[in-house]
Amino acid sequence: MGCIGCSCSTGKDAVSGCRSNGGCASGGCNRHNTYDWITAAGITDARPFDIVEVSFKNGSRKEFFKNPPFTRTITGDWVVVESATGGFDVGKISLSGELVRLQMKRKRVRSDARLQQVVRKAHERDLERLDEVRQQEKEVMIRARAIARTLDLNMKVGDVEFQGDGRKCTFYYTADGRVDFRELIRHYAREFKVKIEMRQIGARQESARIGGLGNCGRELCCSTWLAEFKSVNTAAARYQNLAINQTKLSGMCGRLKCCLNYELDTYIDALEDFPDRAEKMRTAAGLAILIKTDVFKRLMYYTYAENRGKLFILHVDQVWDALDMIKRGEMPGSLEDILAMAPPPDEVEDEEPDFENVDNVIQLPIEKRKKKKKKKKNARAGQSVAAAVEKEDRQSGTGGAPQRQHQRGQRGGGQQSNRPGNEQRPPQRPQQGKPGNRPPEQRQQQPTEKTEQRPNEPRQQQNKGDNRPPDQRQQRPPENKGDNRPPEQRPQQQRPPDERPPQQPDQGGEKNRDNRRRDKRRFKGKGPNKKD
Repeated sequence: MGCIGCSCSTGKDAVSGCRSNGGCASGGCNRHNTYDWITAAGITDARPFDIVEVSFKNGSRKEFFKNPPFTRTITGDWVVVESATGGFDVGKISLSGELVRLQMKRKRVRSDARLQQVVRKAHERDLERLDEVRQQEKEVMIRARAIARTLDLNMKVGDVEFQGDGRKCTFYYTADGRVDFRELIRHYAREFKVKIEMRQIGARQESARIGGLGNCGRELCCSTWLAEFKSVNTAAARYQNLAINQTKLSGMCGRLKCCLNYELDTYIDALEDFPDRAEKMRTAAGLAILIKTDVFKRLMYYTYAENRGKLFILHVDQVWDALDMIKRGEMPGSLEDILAMAPPPDEVEDEEPDFENVDNVIQLPIEKRKKKKKKKKNARAGQSVAAAVEKEDRQSGTGGAPQRQHQRGQRGGGQQSNRPGNEQRPPQRPQQGKPGNRPPEQRQQQPTEKTEQRPNEPRQQQNKGDNRPPDQRQQRPPENKGDNRPPEQRPQQQRPPDERPPQQPDQGGEKNRDNRRRDKRRFKGKGPNKKD
């Protein structure tokens, strides 16, 4: 099993902090590791002690057992021990000798207490059986959580531990209050066919059993070495000038981090030199308020309440002198006067670094970024209408905007444009519904709207090269197709009495309907089960 801290594995030589007995000093291979240095050094105890400490499930649980001399077990041996509820359990001896006496004193366990005994050394079959029940623990925990959820119990099953012989299973759970799990135990016993034991633990104990990595990048303290939990409150964060942010101050268990208490005593000792009531200070220039405090540098940052643009860094001694003046009835002129009142003691000069400063020697080149090329829209239309008109202006020599507008008006009206070189456009087919296909006197009255031209409708040619004035052109009656004017305003078209109106082309609906009728008559009476 590989380590997280020292990256070692069982069976290899002890390297990178691993001990000769197969343990790991960093806490990666085991929880709450202990190092029996007396046994490792081969020192014989002057006063033999017949009690050993046995670790179960990689240090999640440790208990003390009596070790009879006939077992001949030492630190690091796998042993079979008696269980308090009946049966046998398999664990590993973590401490023996005089160190066990110190552990019992720390955990307040009396040496004459009634303890279970070590039966014998564990053989291969015992270890195989232990591995089999350990592999079932994850599936049992998932199933146990599902059963508790079906019973609507406000609890969370955090860990499951089987006994070495597989006859008993202990469920560790967390809950806000007391839980009536009598019905739950019946379901567990019916489901898993073992003896059930329920044990409630706290959130910190749950994190200690599961393990993990903290925000600092190291393994959790409660999982490696911390055995006693002390209460942590937000006052510890205030003393250390930390922002009261619940997400940053909480650990993996959801409670305040235990490490907030580690440096609390040092901060409290350093804060004894600071004045108690120095958050506000009266000056002739205005009210000064305290912004922040640097505890170990003994500096206090002040600014004016009315104008908070500039910070004044005052030493603790200068603040004490200013408070003494105010106590005597004298008011300091300003923060600048307090700053020049008693200069702070000479600070220790910063030591020169033992490495060479290459700030102005080595410079990274500026990264050259390629400019993105803009996509040319309508590349084929590079010779646009504007370029063509500009070319015409250069050739004609006029180059005036009114002439271009006049030419556009002629082209829009269906007349021939006066191009240089007497070039004429080929005759174009008129589009029905456009104002160019009607007489000029009717173009302004009818709105310009595009209409769809049917494919079977005969197309009519219009002489676009007719440059005669409008009054001399051949008038033709306008078509009613595409005309949106009301019927009473449309011109009446006269035709001979014997001439029939042109029929509209079939759109395909009647034709398809006739084809379906003809096919139905043709294949009537025929099918896959009928003969022709």
